[in-house]
Amino acid sequence: MTEPGYAERARAKKMAQAHAMGIDDALISDLVETFYRAVRSDALLGPIFEAHVAEWTPHLARMKDFWASVALEPGRFRGNPMLKHIAVGGLDHVHFDRWLVLWNRTLDDVAPNDAAGQVFREAAGRIASSLLTGIKVQRDGLGSGSSARETLSC
Repeated sequence: MTEPGYAERARAKKMAQAHAMGIDDALISDLVETFYRAVRSDALLGPIFEAHVAEWTPHLARMKDFWASVALEPGRFRGNPMLKHIAVGGLDHVHFDRWLVLWNRTLDDVAPNDAAGQVFREAAGRIASSLLTGIKVQRDGLGSGSSARETLSC
């Protein structure tokens, strides 16, 4: 048997660090389920999700894989979130700000400690900024003015 390469060691280290903070598949499942209950009942985001998510069970499974890929195990999720969000149409900073508010409230209730919560907060902030930037570039072109990071208030 050969010694693990850099990528394998990096993945193992990331998983060990996550587990040490209490981040595991059970936490991610609880986080995603709790968050999307809040989203579905939200006056701003609920109607958007209801219009674009036909089957919630597979959507939640994909979101669990997505967040597991972010926090635990790179490569678990396959897909293109940017294209999905561009296809929704009409999304702007107000939607991502609200998404982050709901996400952070959920973390306040679900995260086992501040360190675990911070992992998910920072990732969500980067993801929201990236998606908003991509949407603005797609909609307005490269010369669209302010960056997404400047327009997100959370």
